Amino acid sequence: MTTTRDSQFVVGQLIRVTAKEARYLERTANRLGAINIDLSWAESLENSDEHSEMLDAFVSRYGRLQDTLGDKLLPAMLRAGLEKTGSQLDNLLRAEKLGWIESTQVWIELRELRNRLVHEYMESADDLLDALQQALQGVHILVETQLRMEAYVKR
Repeated sequence: MTTTRDSQFVVGQLIRVTAKEARYLERTANRLGAINIDLSWAESLENSDEHSEMLDAFVSRYGRLQDTLGDKLLPAMLRAGLEKTGSQLDNLLRAEKLGWIESTQVWIELRELRNRLVHEYMESADDLLDALQQALQGVHILVETQLRMEAYVKR
């Protein structure tokens, strides 16, 4: 049986992990933001190790932060607060009511972007470019969510 103290310890660990993940994601997003991400850049991925590795780092860090926030930290925070946990959608709806996430719908859209980045990477430069540009714009939402959750835990 998990105690409240155990739950709080897990939440503390996850807050530290997500803070680091957010910093890494921001660094990679800033590197991508400093270059001209256009169709020719997306088409260059097949021949440019530098570009493809930068994209891989971004996609990995974007997905990792979103997964850790939504799949690990959110349920752990709910349990630590003696809240009922349920499906991911139920947890997201509760997190929105508690003010931890901006919007359940936005979170779901960011999740779909993550999936598009992973799958369209190899399929279509146009689709990849669109998903990448949207994901870059959504980085601040993930980072702000981590900060919001961290601030709540510290209170």
